[in-house]
Amino acid sequence: MGKPLLFFGLVCSAVAVSAAAVTIAFKATTNISTDPYTQQQIKTEVEPDTYSNGSTIVSAFQVGRFAGGGCLNIGWATSNDNGKTWQHGFMPGITKYQGNGKYDRASDASVAYDAKDKVWMVSSLAAYDGGGSLAVPAIVVNRSTDGVNWQNPVYVFNEGTQGFVDKNWTTCDNWQTSPFYGNCYTEYDAPQSSNEIYMSTSTDGGLTWGAPQITADNASGLGGQPVVQPNGTVIVPIGSGSLDHLQSFVSNDGGKSWSATQPITQIDPHSEANSLRSPPLPSATIDNTGRVYVAWADCRFESNCAANDIVMTTSTDGVNWSPVVRIPTDSVGSNVDHFIPGLTVDRSTGGMSAHLSLTYYYYPKADCSGTACELRVATVESTDGGQSWTKLSEISSRPVDWSTVPVTDQGPMVGDYISSSFGSAGVAFPVFAMSETLADGSLNAADGLVMDSTAQSVTSFFSNVLSMSNVENKPRVFVRPEPVLNARSSHIVQHWATLF
Repeated sequence: MGKPLLFFGLVCSAVAVSAAAVTIAFKATTNISTDPYTQQQIKTEVEPDTYSNGSTIVSAFQVGRFAGGGCLNIGWATSNDNGKTWQHGFMPGITKYQGNGKYDRASDASVAYDAKDKVWMVSSLAAYDGGGSLAVPAIVVNRSTDGVNWQNPVYVFNEGTQGFVDKNWTTCDNWQTSPFYGNCYTEYDAPQSSNEIYMSTSTDGGLTWGAPQITADNASGLGGQPVVQPNGTVIVPIGSGSLDHLQSFVSNDGGKSWSATQPITQIDPHSEANSLRSPPLPSATIDNTGRVYVAWADCRFESNCAANDIVMTTSTDGVNWSPVVRIPTDSVGSNVDHFIPGLTVDRSTGGMSAHLSLTYYYYPKADCSGTACELRVATVESTDGGQSWTKLSEISSRPVDWSTVPVTDQGPMVGDYISSSFGSAGVAFPVFAMSETLADGSLNAADGLVMDSTAQSVTSFFSNVLSMSNVENKPRVFVRPEPVLNARSSHIVQHWATLF
């Protein structure tokens, strides 16, 4: 029997910007984090977020996943030299497993950087386990000036020992042109109140946070990702409370008030085979002109809603949104199922020259079952604001070994989201969870995976270099098919209320 391996892969990618074609080559991977805990699903790390500033790239993720929700602690991995070397560790002061924290579980790591105050922050959920009665009453933020040395957490929100909040996401206003430069914003929702949306604002580098604010229409939502325009306008794309449509709301006064939600479009989800936990959450990013890009998994372009594509819409004001387009990772009707996207943009670019990078999971055959479902990871890039895209680049060397994937009460899980960020050299670093089975506990030279000979499984972050040179595989122009009317999934569509 081979040893099961569940790990995070971190890959850097670059696109040669020219009229010539592009190809892809891989270098060896480097282990940059390993789960040390043994109390829960052993050696499991899932659901990474990332953010970058200059040559520093910070990722945070769940470590030691509980089947019933959350994890033993939040882990971090940081490079201060554009991915050449990495340091890693685990957040102090959140849970009982590191730094005398008082909580039993944590979840939903979100990474941000405040350029004005020169501070990194990772927000996460904090939970008590009352012996079958789980309470998630708090959102906390760990802060760091270098992405390596982390302080004990402060509260964004704290309801004591009761309550339930979910799906926090934090961002900061890093535009010196903004009247609210240095403000940071955290979005979250309350499942016990029909997923009511809340926003909290910090004006002091995340040290203190204001009282939670609601939208003008007291809306419900799930999975919002706030982004900030150069003029200080905050735009929050977010799913509805049941993730059946996409909506947005804005603030023009530095988070003192929030508009009513505006509908963007319906979400037409195909539920993935093997009951994979893959909610169609939006992934949002913003370029240096203030254009917002939002991607999610959707089946509207496929006959009988037989598979998901990754689709995208854009906006310059958070109110008016472009028609939904399909990112051409594969041809329509290919039976390839795409889901859990992580979209990013090089923030030094914008408009028709915006450099986008999209990483996502996929099944080569949507109608698979059991171990025949090959869960893989790929990436595509665009250097013209999403008008054309490279052919997909496979960045998972092998499909997932299903025996290593953490189980949850909503299906097997690699993460409700994944993430990618550009370093200062114009290279994107996707971070994703992946698993394999190796024949023994020795070094796998092909992938550079260093096994722990004392453990039955190893979960790690790895660094891998993805480069493109001028050979073949020209970028493909968007295919713009019409959505299939009344498309609905052939699988039972899950209705998501909480995603702890």
